[in-house]
Parts: sequence; C-alpha cells; structure tokens
Amino acid sequence: MLVMTGTGTGVGKTISTAAIAALAAGQGQRVAVLKPAQTGVAPDEPGDLDDVRRLAGSITTRELRRYPDPLSPEAAARMSGLPTLGPSEIAGAASDLNGEHDLTLIEGAGGLLVRFDADGATLADVAWSLGALVIIVAEAGLGTLNATALTAEVATRRGLTVAGVIIGSWPDDPDLAAVSNLRDLPVAAGAPLLGVLPAGLGTAGREEFTERARAGLSPWFGGVFDPECFAGSSSAQK
Repeated sequence: MLVMTGTGTGVGKTISTAAIAALAAGQGQRVAVLKPAQTGVAPDEPGDLDDVRRLAGSITTRELRRYPDPLSPEAAARMSGLPTLGPSEIAGAASDLNGEHDLTLIEGAGGLLVRFDADGATLADVAWSLGALVIIVAEAGLGTLNATALTAEVATRRGLTVAGVIIGSWPDDPDLAAVSNLRDLPVAAGAPLLGVLPAGLGTAGREEFTERARAGLSPWFGGVFDPECFAGSSSAQK
C-alpha cells in the first residue's frame, strides 16, 4: 500500500499515481486507487480518478467525498455543508480495497498535513494507521528542496517511512536549479529519487503514457529509470 502525497498542489501527484498504477496493471497486478477527498470539482465534472482511469486502464478506483470548492477538504466541507471525512473511514476503505487487490494507492489532497476535518486529521494520520509507505511527489525547480525536506521531516517524526520522491513534472527546458535538484532532492527527502516524469505527460494516449511512465519510474515500480543516468543525460541538461 502506498500513500501518494505532494509538496503542494499542482505538482503532478495524480499523474504520478496513474503512472505507478499503469505499470503495476501492465504487470498483471490488481490495482486500486483511492481518492479520499476530491475538491474543486462539481458532482457532474470529471475528477482526478477519471484521469487515472483514462491513463492507467482497467483498475479499481474509489472516491469517498467530493466538494465543489477548491479548498482543503476540511474548509471545502465547511463551505458546502457536506460531511467531513475522518481517518478511520479512509483507512477502512483502503483496507477493504487492499484485501482484494495486489496494490492500493491512496492519493491525498495537496500536502501531507492538509486537514480532512475539524479535529485536524490528515493524510499523515491515515498513513500511520495503515502502516503504508509514503511517496513524496515534488516539483523540479527552485524552492522544492525546502518543501520536500519539511514533508519528509514531518513524516519521519510521525513514525512514517518515506520510500522515495518523484518529480511529477519535469520541464522541457530545465534550468540550473532543476538540474541541481536531481542530486539534492534525495538528500532533502532522506530517500531515493524514484522517478522523473515529463511535463505534459497527462495528455498522452494510454500506450504512450505507459511507455513514458516506464522510462520515468524506478525498477521498484517496474520501470527502468536510473537517477544517475538521467542526471547526466541530454534530457536533464538541455
């Protein structure tokens, strides 16, 4: 079981989740993706799980709450008057899915400490209750080291294990900070760099998406990504 968290919003968390799911499904694994709280999306609009299904293919997905306002789950629930979501409900749903699947991915909303309810429950509480490994999805450029280090430190202090970090959106024209961060992000996270996914990957068709996911993710996920080779490649340096 993997908990997917970001260093913020818009860092490529959904695409990273879909990429891991696609490789696992391609290996014949039964895969489930749980999105506890979807915010900023109306009831009849496509959400993150629609993107995951479109990119990863035939996998199980489950969404527990949907709130129309683009806020934290707690604030969005308060604004809409809809029920909040507690860690026990999330953990129960994740455990049920995990009992019937080989791999269960839990995609959070924003960062590790974004609140689900007025009691301050967070994705960190969910990960701890499940004993799940944490994957940090980070940005490529300036400022990402601090955000990644803070996320990793909080996770470690709460008794969680950070399995690694993924750069969720590698720019077509990386700057000096992005290239330097390829070596510095594992230090900030205290865990290996497990993947670098190209910007715009979410627009690819399923076959191309799976190919590029394999190239961009570590063998730990079934890919062929090698951080040392990538750091010295033209893709990283241009």
